[in-house]
Amino acid sequence: MLTFDTPGGTLTVTPQRLAIAGWAGRDQAGVQRHIDELAAIGVKPPSRVPLFYRASAQLLTQAEHVEMLGGEGSGEAEVCLVSDENGRLWVTLASDHTDRKLEAVGVAESKQICAKPVARHAWPLEAVREHWDALALASEIAENGQVVSYQQGTLAELLDIETLLAKLPDALKQGESLAPNTLLLCGTVPAIGGIRPSPRFSMTLTDPVLNRRLSHRYTIIELEVAQ
Repeated sequence: MLTFDTPGGTLTVTPQRLAIAGWAGRDQAGVQRHIDELAAIGVKPPSRVPLFYRASAQLLTQAEHVEMLGGEGSGEAEVCLVSDENGRLWVTLASDHTDRKLEAVGVAESKQICAKPVARHAWPLEAVREHWDALALASEIAENGQVVSYQQGTLAELLDIETLLAKLPDALKQGESLAPNTLLLCGTVPAIGGIRPSPRFSMTLTDPVLNRRLSHRYTIIELEVAQ
């Protein structure tokens, strides 16, 4: 069960489905850069774009300390659509934390092995839909004892909501929208300086029009990989 603070009160959702939109950039050149970025660490290119990866809804967590196997994982800040039990859409923030070593074997497998941290606040989609492209996505990591910028971009770099929803597979849809009790991570912006792990990850989604921000941070508790 996930609980969100919203402008209208508390929202509680019991997720039944989780999907992660990969290769969801609006600019195909940008998509190719991300494909090349991952190819540099041994990840095979996708069969099509966008590609919707399914993962267990049990991976979703709002904890600030998250156990992960080994130290090969890294976070990715993503805007996240939440469909409540009535099918109303909300916007929050999530990290598609991914095991990069396993990613070279299989992208779907690498996503399934990692928890997916989610923020504790959400906005109704209708409140931001008209200025969706202006929303800014950013993340920071800890590196060499310092906090450094890891991602920075706007949602204008990603597929717009209408296009993304239109491309959803039937298993995730109800009518023309996201099925109730479903979370959809909608894509990410490139990493600054390349993809790399960090023991701490923080992320923000800023709305410059309504002057507000969603944020979440988490620390990795690294579990030993027994040999």
